[in-house]
Amino acid sequence: MMRRLTLSVAIAASLLALSACGEKPQEMTAAGVKHDAAPYQGVGKSQYVSSGWTAGDKTSWEQRLKARAQYGQNDYTRMGGKTP
Repeated sequence: MMRRLTLSVAIAASLLALSACGEKPQEMTAAGVKHDAAPYQGVGKSQYVSSGWTAGDKTSWEQRLKARAQYGQNDYTRMGGKTP
């Protein structure tokens, strides 16, 4: 009885190990490549669009990125230049 259980577990483990060999190749072919638009083109009407940015305008996009990096993500300027 114990031998049959051990054999069953061994067969199940080997089947599980061999199931990983059936994966299909994931190659990028010309039919599978998605060409995205430039990020400053936008996604259309959205409630998350930053004020001062117009979709499709690269210079306003770059200005908004610089402003966000300087004022929104720079802890030194956000805390008023105070050191902890």
